[in-house]
Amino acid sequence: MVQRLLPTREAEALLDLTRDIADAELRPVAAHHEDNGEFPREVFRVLGKAGLLGLPYPEEWGGGGLPYEVYLQVVEELATAWVSVAMGVSVHVLSCFPVASAGTRAQQAEWLPPMLGGELLGAYCLSEPQSGSDAAALATTAAPTGDDYVVTGTKAWITHAGEADFYNVFARTPGTTGATGVSCLLVDADTPGVSAAPPENKMGVRGSTTAQMIFADARVPGPRLLGREGEGFGIAMAALDAGRLGIAACAVGLAQAALDTATAYARHREQFGRPIGQFQGLAFLLADMAARVQAGRALYLDAARRRDAGLPYGTEAAIAKLVATDNAMAVATDAVQVLGGAGYTQDFPAERYLREAKLLQIVEGTNQVQRVVISRNLLR
Repeated sequence: MVQRLLPTREAEALLDLTRDIADAELRPVAAHHEDNGEFPREVFRVLGKAGLLGLPYPEEWGGGGLPYEVYLQVVEELATAWVSVAMGVSVHVLSCFPVASAGTRAQQAEWLPPMLGGELLGAYCLSEPQSGSDAAALATTAAPTGDDYVVTGTKAWITHAGEADFYNVFARTPGTTGATGVSCLLVDADTPGVSAAPPENKMGVRGSTTAQMIFADARVPGPRLLGREGEGFGIAMAALDAGRLGIAACAVGLAQAALDTATAYARHREQFGRPIGQFQGLAFLLADMAARVQAGRALYLDAARRRDAGLPYGTEAAIAKLVATDNAMAVATDAVQVLGGAGYTQDFPAERYLREAKLLQIVEGTNQVQRVVISRNLLR
């Protein structure tokens, strides 16, 4: 078990609760759901009832009122048990951000309590088939019609597509181009004209549903506009800074699980009359894995503390996401190597960690995009 430096006894109790839930509700069923591509909706209800779906948001609206430093360590702990669920928590928290940051007091009072309490599960609709990393090139439109908006377009790679109760949809008003024409709308899942395509057949993280979302002349009430027209791109980018930290925490949790698996195997697997961990080549491999895990953890915690202090943290979030996810891929690869032939079989979780780590280098902005963000901020 990771010995954490937490700011309060209450935070320590929260992490203990998270471990208990991970042991009782996540680990026993994770492999089954991943093998069968089944979305664990009931698990999110359990997490909601435990108060884990709104931790960084104000208590006034039903959140936990906790610093990001604590919330992200909860995400990491969940990821050691099941990365699909940890990612789902991160995506849900991301999906609450537009209402929490740009909504009016009336919108916050109406929508945040059921979102933060886990009654509703959210999704975030920014990417499109032709505009993933180039988010400002999105083509989905929100045409003002009377007091409503008619939303038309297709969103791609949407986590919780078809499973969520609400969708943050980024769309442009007709006749606009670029980032300044993008607005953010909160769309109910049962809105006529809203549907999900069949789920993508992914190589890993199969317990988390990913699919296209289709908006076919979906009429959305005007009061569901978050912020003003044209402010949506700024909302989206601010949310992604925080979301990248969630993915970094997921990566560290997955890497920790891979390290734990490899270490346990190296202690007990014997060759040439002794445990394989006593061979220097393998022992040094484990040492490098541990260093990568710790480095990723230190980076996301530093960025989180900057966020909690009200300091700029966009560059630090990009660095944390880049390093933590690249490190997770390296650690997962090395875990398979430590287990040898056993690591390449589904009898052990190492091969699953390898498949899952790859996704973390892609979501919330590919690691190539993180390098663009970091270098632009350096050269600005």
